[in-house]
Amino acid sequence: MTQPFLSIVIPTFNEEARIAGTLSQVIEYLASQDYQWEVVVADDGSTDHTAQLVGRVIAEHSNVRVLRLPHRGKGWAVKNGMLAAEGDYRLLCDADLSVPIEQVERLLPLFEPGPGGAGSDIVLGSREAPGAARIGEPARRHFMGRVFNHLVSLLAVPGLADTQCGFKCYRGEVAQNLFPRLTVDGFAFDVELLHLARKLGLTYSEVGVDWYYRSQSKVRPIQDSLAMTLDLLKIRWRHRNPV
Repeated sequence: MTQPFLSIVIPTFNEEARIAGTLSQVIEYLASQDYQWEVVVADDGSTDHTAQLVGRVIAEHSNVRVLRLPHRGKGWAVKNGMLAAEGDYRLLCDADLSVPIEQVERLLPLFEPGPGGAGSDIVLGSREAPGAARIGEPARRHFMGRVFNHLVSLLAVPGLADTQCGFKCYRGEVAQNLFPRLTVDGFAFDVELLHLARKLGLTYSEVGVDWYYRSQSKVRPIQDSLAMTLDLLKIRWRHRNPV
C-alpha cells in the first residue's frame, strides 16, 4: 500500500461494547474518500475482548491494524499509535466517536496555506470555538472542564479555548517530532503536547466541532480532574528549560 494520506489513531481500553460499531462507521466514511487511509487502534492493555474484535475487522480490511500495549494510560496509547501511524496527516479520534468522524473535513482545510487555510502544523477540534456545539453534556461536567481549561491557560498553553477535545490532527512529520517528547501517560497528555508545540514554534489552530456527551466515558470527573491538575504542575516543571 502507498503511504496513507490520512491515519486515524483510536486509543482503546476495554471498549468491547462499542469498538466494532466505531470501526464500522469510521471505515464506511473513509471508504467513500478518494485518498489512501489507515486506521491504527492503540489498545492500552484491554482485559476484555477489544483486541479480538479489532482482529475480526482486520481480517476484512488490511489497512486496519492494532497495537497491543501494556496498560499505562491514554497518553501512552496515543503516543504509540501516532508514532506507528504512517499518514501525511494523523487524526486522534476517541473510541466513543463523541465527535463524528465526518468532521475531519472541518480540520483538514486548516493545514493548507493561503485563503481559507491557516498553514497550521496541528489542528484542534474544539468544543468552544465558533461553530462548535456541545450536545447532551451535564452542566457540572461542562463547568469542571472550563475550570481546568482556565488552569491550562494560566500554567501551560495560553490562548486556547479547549485543549481536551479528543479530536485533533497533526502533520505526519510534526507527530514524528513531537510525540517522542511526550512524558505524560494520562489524560493531560494533550496539554503537554501543546505546551511543547508552543515552545518549538509550531503553529496550531482551533476549529469548532459538534461534540456529543457519552455517558460511558472513561473520564472520572473528580479523580481525573485532580490527576490532570497535578500533571499540569509536572509539565511546567519538566519543561521549564528551553527545548
